[in-house]
Amino acid sequence: MARIRLDHIRHAYSPDLAKANNYALREVDTVFEDGGAYALLGPSGCGKTTLLNIISGLLTPSEGHVRFDDTDVTLLTPEARNIAQVFQFPVIYDTMTVRENLAFPLKNRKVPKAEIGPRVEDMLRRIGLEAKADRKARGLTADEKQKISLGRGLVRSDVNAILFDEPLTVIDPHMKWQLRSELKQLHREFQMTMVYVTHDQTEALTFADKVVVMYAGEVVQIGTPEELFERPQHTFVGYFIGSPGMNVLPCDLDGGDAIVSGERVKLPAGLSARAAKKRIELGIRPEFVSLVARGTGIPVAIEKVEDIGSEKIVRARLGEHRVSAVVAEDHAIPTDADIAFSAERLNLYADSWLVERG
Repeated sequence: MARIRLDHIRHAYSPDLAKANNYALREVDTVFEDGGAYALLGPSGCGKTTLLNIISGLLTPSEGHVRFDDTDVTLLTPEARNIAQVFQFPVIYDTMTVRENLAFPLKNRKVPKAEIGPRVEDMLRRIGLEAKADRKARGLTADEKQKISLGRGLVRSDVNAILFDEPLTVIDPHMKWQLRSELKQLHREFQMTMVYVTHDQTEALTFADKVVVMYAGEVVQIGTPEELFERPQHTFVGYFIGSPGMNVLPCDLDGGDAIVSGERVKLPAGLSARAAKKRIELGIRPEFVSLVARGTGIPVAIEKVEDIGSEKIVRARLGEHRVSAVVAEDHAIPTDADIAFSAERLNLYADSWLVERG
């Protein structure tokens, strides 16, 4: 396995785009530690796959360097980098059996025959294809073929990293959960460096030790699921992580208070002065918004209540801004209500970035 250093990477898909400052990756300068499990998470077009292909060697960055441990691999081919990559759609040999497909990367690397058999049998068991081991791949379903593709990436133990580009797209929902669990188990057993691209926050948060959130060609936060939920460093992280996402409310500052649609919200100490003269927004998770009796909090107009079984999502309007609150399933929703914010859960953002306390 390898420690992967992305050293001030930028990428544009043509010289003309670079001249126009139109970069698919604006600048990425970060490290994936040896043996870590990382997810690249973000919406379509944010640069996730571009970054993955730069790590693998399928793309050469316009600027910057890729280092595996202390070796600069920027100009090396994927084969020379010794990585395994699993793509969004199956990449297998239809004329080979399932067993032969799994054995092929091992034979290609001249792994001793005595090792190939046990490794292949173990992988057949992990991906649930033991009963079809001697079937030609062409006759299998799309999700079975993708399981072979996953197995081919995981069967080797000598790779510097294993890269996954939305590998569960064609897998049925129940099998997705099973394969994610298997990937986590494999990572715990062998401590492989894994980088997993997805736009699905559930996949990212259940697979990765650390999630790399990308937005508009930049990495806006790297953190554990808990860190992304509790302290989003950028308003996009707050919006993208969580269901529903964080409430982001434009506001003005007056001393130690935020003014939202004319209503005062007391801020935790140490926030307001550092955010002066910038575009200011107040952020709070719906889980930390409470419904209180009229006259005891901030008045809102309740527009809709969504009962999702284990809890209710209350959609309300505070002046011209929408606010969501998550309440218990048995919570009575009054016709007229105020809301209250958990003071210690308030975040303040200046030009979309978190203002640190103190």
